[in-house]
Amino acid sequence: MCIGSVNDPWLAWEPWRQMFEGCGSMQRILSMALVVWSVAVSADPLEAPIEELQAQLASGAFSSVDLVDWNVRRIDAYDQKGPALNAIQHMNDNARAQAQALDDERERSGPRSLLHGIPVLVKDNYETIDAPTTAGSAIIEGHWPKNDATQVARLKAAGAIILAKTTMHEFAFGWTTRGSAFGMTKNPYGLDRHAGGSSGGTGAGVAANFGAAGMGSDTCGSIRVPSAHNNLVGLRGTQGLSSRQGIVPLSSSRDIGGPLARSTRDLAIMLDATVGYDPADPQTTESRGKIPDSYLADLHDIDLTRLRLGVLNDWFEDDESTNARIRHVLATLAEGGASIVEITDLAELKAETRGSVAFLVDDYDVVHDLTAYLRRHPNLPVQSFEAVAAHDRLEPVVAGHWANILAAPERKSRAAYLEAHAAGAALRRQLLALMHDHEVDALVYPTATEEAAPLGEEQGHFNCKLAAASGLPAISVPAGFGANGMPVAIEFLAEAWAEQKLLNLAATVEQLVPVRRLPRSTPALD
Repeated sequence: MCIGSVNDPWLAWEPWRQMFEGCGSMQRILSMALVVWSVAVSADPLEAPIEELQAQLASGAFSSVDLVDWNVRRIDAYDQKGPALNAIQHMNDNARAQAQALDDERERSGPRSLLHGIPVLVKDNYETIDAPTTAGSAIIEGHWPKNDATQVARLKAAGAIILAKTTMHEFAFGWTTRGSAFGMTKNPYGLDRHAGGSSGGTGAGVAANFGAAGMGSDTCGSIRVPSAHNNLVGLRGTQGLSSRQGIVPLSSSRDIGGPLARSTRDLAIMLDATVGYDPADPQTTESRGKIPDSYLADLHDIDLTRLRLGVLNDWFEDDESTNARIRHVLATLAEGGASIVEITDLAELKAETRGSVAFLVDDYDVVHDLTAYLRRHPNLPVQSFEAVAAHDRLEPVVAGHWANILAAPERKSRAAYLEAHAAGAALRRQLLALMHDHEVDALVYPTATEEAAPLGEEQGHFNCKLAAASGLPAISVPAGFGANGMPVAIEFLAEAWAEQKLLNLAATVEQLVPVRRLPRSTPALD
């Protein structure tokens, strides 16, 4: 993947231009370094984007060891003390030594990529050799795989440091991030509120600056919902964009891993390091030839006069402050020249996406996929979905859902499962037809139709199934703060393999409606 092009301003000097004609590996390394050197250097890592952190490292303002120490101090101050966010499941005890090795490598041969020596967070359902992988469950505590998940291995190859594993809703089956292994994760923007789920630990941790960015997974909203509730950008890619290998499964049909970040540029950097074909995951075969050399290099603001957006009015609900924030973003885009198309009379389609058929695929898959995963690890104390569902340590809400799955014959029916898959394919056709018929670049709706729920209450009111059931990509972008002071987000959905368009759209919204801010509960340390 190439960072930069011969038209970039840092390549204006003719000898550099001649050297970088084409797109070889040397161009990638050196132009990346020039990108870094062109960024203004600040001494404070707080809220700093990855490119600025890389500039600080290059300038000697601090080292990767210093950066790890800085993040660890914040985790020590805010995860189990102070606001006690409870976002970190396991620390990587070797992170400091790995940072030193990367500092030494930088001194010898320069950075591998923009992620060289940058601490990141990883959801606890990604297999890692640096820390246990428990999927938020005390039932499999101590599970320590022998290999990294593909996306983790790719992050490490880019020079990233896996600083910590983050809390998650147990076995990724829920939207509030609670589990028998850790309890409940708080939202840093409101300590009496949920962080969203199932990647809530990553969401809360990245928002609180425990790491520069983080990895989550999304079966139905588990990247986008915590991004929405924690004032972050999160992308669910086209099914097959990134490898599922080494991620504890919930649904092989709909699981996908990906990053959460404080900015679209950081998200693009993480995607550049992690996406693409993996022979260990046949689903990624579809991605070949459909991913750009670099999302970051192709990132740019959109010409709003050429942008048409279709607003799915039936996917708004009754929360006036949430709706107002979404409408403000749309009005701002319209002021810049975008065409906003109101799409109505889709109540029947909405009902279909929220009905039992929409969830049946996940319910059927989890029985088979989790069992298959457990049996690949014969040292684990449970070897089937049924054994986990019956375990007395399973988080009670998950236990209730899973008991219902086992008690419902239709959720174990192959015929019903295939019918549900067909419904997902039909949804995909309907969404593509809507975009075609209304001549719009993307469909728009709230990521969540209300703010994060209070702790102890169930969290719902998401529009996650549109992307999850159709396999189409969607990005959640901060839109401001609601009546209760909690983050609100807008979601854009586009055709398959349109991630670059969605990233460019997100970057444009960020520029026009800059609402990112540090949570008050996790201020700068002295």
